[in-house]
Amino acid sequence: MADTRSEENSQTFHNPSAADPAYHDLDSRIAVAGHPVHAMLVAFPIAGAFALAFCDVAYWWTSDPFWARAAIWASGGGFLMGCLAALAGAAELLLVPGVRRRAAAWSHGVAAMVLLGVMGASWSLRLQQGAEAILPWGLILSWLALGLVGIAGWHGGKLVFEHQVGISLPVEEDEEPPLPSSEIKGNSPS
Repeated sequence: MADTRSEENSQTFHNPSAADPAYHDLDSRIAVAGHPVHAMLVAFPIAGAFALAFCDVAYWWTSDPFWARAAIWASGGGFLMGCLAALAGAAELLLVPGVRRRAAAWSHGVAAMVLLGVMGASWSLRLQQGAEAILPWGLILSWLALGLVGIAGWHGGKLVFEHQVGISLPVEEDEEPPLPSSEIKGNSPS
């Protein structure tokens, strides 16, 4: 008697959602001249998180109050631009059915919201306490923000490069939309 479990495991996984045409609807709804606004805005909070971590380390090393003031601006700018990017990203999540059906979209959104919370807490702490906020809590929050940028960026990259979210691909009228590489028979998750 053959082991049916080994036969089942050797077959590729099938995603039943892929049969629904809405699963392949991945075009951006919030775009300027075909360019997704969320993708344009995320560069600013990322830069704010990196600048914040750099300013905190520079203040820790030099004790120069310039770096404490720069860190307030970096945390505030990163937080405010992150809020704008979050609005555009949430609109894409709500308006594009194919995005809502991907786990990477939800993971990206959760990581980005936690990042916004950390950046907001860091900015608030600095506004209230000034340079005294940097050691140790400001430094901890800025490095936590860098880690969250990495996690959110990883999942955002998966959305773009693996699932092709926001990428306009020309499709012929009688042609089916292309399947992501994970849906092609023979590809198995690693």
